[in-house]
Amino acid sequence: MKNLVLKLWHTLRKPSVHFSLGFLVVGGFIAGIIFWGGFNTALELSNTEEFCISCHEMENNPYEELKTTIHFTNRSGVRATCPDCHVPHKWTDKIARKMQASKEVWGKIFGTINTPEKFEAKRRHLAENEWTRLKANDSLECRNCHNFDYMDFTAQSTRAEEQHSTSLASGEKTCIDCHKGIAHELPDMTGVEGW
Repeated sequence: MKNLVLKLWHTLRKPSVHFSLGFLVVGGFIAGIIFWGGFNTALELSNTEEFCISCHEMENNPYEELKTTIHFTNRSGVRATCPDCHVPHKWTDKIARKMQASKEVWGKIFGTINTPEKFEAKRRHLAENEWTRLKANDSLECRNCHNFDYMDFTAQSTRAEEQHSTSLASGEKTCIDCHKGIAHELPDMTGVEGW
């Protein structure tokens, strides 16, 4: 075993017989660029609305619900897509979210929510997962578009103005605390305190 380790160490230390060190360094650099480009391209392709609704579970359930909300069609023409609300914009946060979302592939493979009945049965669990995630990151995805510093409280209803100027300003609450069901139907909240 010791001889094998020593042989490997000597092989790694000596120059290549067929290629120069410069060729290996430049080749490694080019290979790295190609790998990074492919990785980033795949990441961005999986971060589109078309990708999100490419499976019927998403297209027939949450996407249909989104179509009826102000986040889909509104007077300003600004439209939120699935990744806008479910994937952070910052690269490191995006990678972390993509790693979390890789678990959802298992749900697709095993048909966890592949019928409307199964989706309804899991709706509360799915919603609570998103609410917990948004609460933990201080509604980061909401804040990518809705900047608290630029809100015109005078254009809001009295109730909204009061909540935004007190609870949000003090950091007691975050967007998702009050805006559950803003883009998708609420699950059955029977038995949940405060509902």
